[in-house]
Amino acid sequence: MSELHKFIFDGLPVRGQLVRLTGAWQEVLRRRAANTQTGAWPPPVAELLGEMTAAAVLMQGNIKFDGALVMQIFGDGPLKLAVAEVQSDLRLRATASVVGTVAPGMRLPELVNAHGKGRCAITLDPRQRLPGQQPYQGVVPLAAADGAPLPGLAAVVEHYMRQSEQLDTTLVLAADEQVAAGLLIQRLPVQGQDNLSQSNVAREDGAEDAAGGAAEDDYARIALLARSLKREELLGLDADTILHRLFWEEKLLRFEPRTGPAGPRFACTCSRERVAAMIQGLGQAEAQDILREQGQIEVGCDFCGQQQRFDAVDVTRLFTPPEQQPPQPGAVQ
Repeated sequence: MSELHKFIFDGLPVRGQLVRLTGAWQEVLRRRAANTQTGAWPPPVAELLGEMTAAAVLMQGNIKFDGALVMQIFGDGPLKLAVAEVQSDLRLRATASVVGTVAPGMRLPELVNAHGKGRCAITLDPRQRLPGQQPYQGVVPLAAADGAPLPGLAAVVEHYMRQSEQLDTTLVLAADEQVAAGLLIQRLPVQGQDNLSQSNVAREDGAEDAAGGAAEDDYARIALLARSLKREELLGLDADTILHRLFWEEKLLRFEPRTGPAGPRFACTCSRERVAAMIQGLGQAEAQDILREQGQIEVGCDFCGQQQRFDAVDVTRLFTPPEQQPPQPGAVQ
């Protein structure tokens, strides 16, 4: 069962989350493998997409936001686009588009950032937008300030959190064909202190500076422990065992885990109504051209694999005003 665990370190300005996606992640992979047009993703792509999905759940779990958090990776390698979307209630879906050959063992720099053009975009899309409101989006390169490619997704998200959210963050991610998992540790600001230690300025109050220094030491110690977590441990051990092994000397205050219907779970927001609206957006002339060429309009969802088909009668109805619509079979006259 997929699960999200939240915790804080008692008396310290440090919080954490641990996510383990099992059934939800396996459903993403199952639907992709069942798609006869695409087939399963190459293992390096599936691994990166699993890490993205775990990271997106962790980021969504950290904010109070009614809407979708969408993480996208795109660039100039064989992996053209990867998307993980998580709703505020932890419904999730993910997909990736591959063009070209993916060699075994490829990592993020080779998959996406082949010529330094790779980017990571994180979008917060409100469920109910106000008039004129646009989704918030932050974009960071897949490279450090000196231009060196970042080695993996965890480093990219840490870079994003420092640059866009001003939060010191430590992230450990891993994924295989059974589990996508992640551990996130963040340092929270103490009173009167900015989020990042680099942005602190000298103060006359020595006690306040001492408190800030102690907080940095606490975060550094806990971050070091988190980074000691091995891939096989993150994938193979349960949440209780992981947290005990890493932080047995710390006092953790744990919240009720989110599992089952309230936890991370696969769900797709596609629908026949959305596809119909898309066809209407094409215009009647173009829709009729597709019908003449293909006999029907067929649209498949990249996330869940569901196919929606519209024949000539369906398309005609889409462009017929409601008052001129013929009665539906079984309708009461």
